[in-house]
Amino acid sequence: MTSSPSTTGADIIADTIQHEEKVDTIFFVDAVLRHTLLRLEERGITRVLAHSEKAAAYMADGYARISGKTGICMAQAVGAANLAAGLQDGYLDRVPMLALTGRKADTHLDRNAYQEVAHGPMYSSVTSYSAQVRTVEELPRMLGNALRASRTNTQRPVHLDLDGLKGDKVEEATFAGDKALLNFPASGRSVSALPDATALKRALKLLAEAKRPMLVCGVSSLYAKAGEGIKALADTCGIPIATSVGGRSVVETSHPNHFGVVGTYSAPYANKHLAQSDLVIYVGCHMGDQISCDWTIPSAGTKIIQIDTDAAELGRGYPNVLGLCGDLNKTCLALAGNAEPVLANGWLTQCTSAARDWLAGSLANAHEEAELIPAPRLAFELGEALPKNGVVVADTGFSATWTAQYTGFNGADQTYLRAAGSLGWAFPAAIGAQMGALDRPVVCFTGDGAFYYHIGELETMRRWNVPLVVVINNNSALGQGLRSVKKLYENRDGNLGDLVEFKKTNFAEMAKIYGITSFRVEKAEDIRPTIEKAIALKEPVIIDVVTDPDSNPEPAWVL
Repeated sequence: MTSSPSTTGADIIADTIQHEEKVDTIFFVDAVLRHTLLRLEERGITRVLAHSEKAAAYMADGYARISGKTGICMAQAVGAANLAAGLQDGYLDRVPMLALTGRKADTHLDRNAYQEVAHGPMYSSVTSYSAQVRTVEELPRMLGNALRASRTNTQRPVHLDLDGLKGDKVEEATFAGDKALLNFPASGRSVSALPDATALKRALKLLAEAKRPMLVCGVSSLYAKAGEGIKALADTCGIPIATSVGGRSVVETSHPNHFGVVGTYSAPYANKHLAQSDLVIYVGCHMGDQISCDWTIPSAGTKIIQIDTDAAELGRGYPNVLGLCGDLNKTCLALAGNAEPVLANGWLTQCTSAARDWLAGSLANAHEEAELIPAPRLAFELGEALPKNGVVVADTGFSATWTAQYTGFNGADQTYLRAAGSLGWAFPAAIGAQMGALDRPVVCFTGDGAFYYHIGELETMRRWNVPLVVVINNNSALGQGLRSVKKLYENRDGNLGDLVEFKKTNFAEMAKIYGITSFRVEKAEDIRPTIEKAIALKEPVIIDVVTDPDSNPEPAWVL
């Protein structure tokens, strides 16, 4: 960083954002770091004012996932709790983010000061690094520490709590220390080398012995752009390519080895075949309860190879794992380049045939005439309408299930991003993603229940003229909960609607109030042309699709 004759904390933050992180857009809620925001404007950085701190964090999250840059969000002291809540999804999905907050000065602590709440405990569970910055002299070092932590080993959000309600006591102060202390490196990186040669040989031996191997690719393989290596390994060894929900688009769904999503959001065929595998190769997948159905599929005795950039993750989920710590793409390419080719594989044919047969049968049912549109048809038509470089940002719950099972990603340049669990994440995250990839069409897929969370961000979308297309699966209910609530009420009187149903809302009409172009779709055959038309407009668009609240996915197969 180059300093001026009088360098302030605002200069230090702005220079780091511009030069170290190469970030062109940040997200915030007033009133925080106002001098820094002025410096960012001078440097050509876009400053997006959101309507809630949580939405600002989600926007930064989406921006980071699609751009590969650090997602930066800011909030004043009293908004710090809301901002912390917004970091949960980024933490769970391993996204590099920097949250900057103001706080009460040390002289005010433990005296019932206005807005005094300890921030550290709120951030400790949703960041890999959280620290207080008391003086401007500490700022360069603490920024370096935080930003390196956000990208080293497992990427995750980090947090700095600056003295002053707006962080003003740090940002307005002039740096008076040795100018050499301004230059702390900020960009950490995970392992980029190949794993140990002995471990690679052991992995090749397991591959050679396996009769029913399967690849399971997680979201980290998407962020690491490991698709080339995954396809090379799958092609060489005749291995089916399964993914987590988040890893859905790491390889084109039209690839001949593509198998589909496994775990609790999977179609019935998927887990059944994974349970038969005699070797599972996890690539950038953290092997949690959802991907493994509570660590039952595969069984604990199954042979496992786990490839990850973070050595601490190897063996966290399963025993007896052969861990390969290294660059995901390079490691897969190394295995492919040294493995014995498999020219014919009945196991691969069995797996991919099961996937194709299930999808064809399920889509046939979804294409039957119905009074209300089935949600699977909507998710499928979305994939058919998506441009070759398109991005889909999906919410959690059934929005994730439908898109994971039915939305195709047939181009190598298409990307799928999904919520790691926070309902309502998709709409603000998609705004951030579109601002991080203005040269690519972004489509948000969300339900009405999720859309209500941050409906005020329609104004943000319009104010910045974000060319985002939002597709709302409008079934006037919390669809994922409706089935189980109906079961609770099978043998009793009462109003189940109190728990999961909404009044019918026309979101297309609502969007017009904000000055946003909108369409309402009530017939399945209109879905694809409407999405295509909306994308072609290259402006903010809302598509309100009236769907059947009783659309339910087939349950995943479990032991």
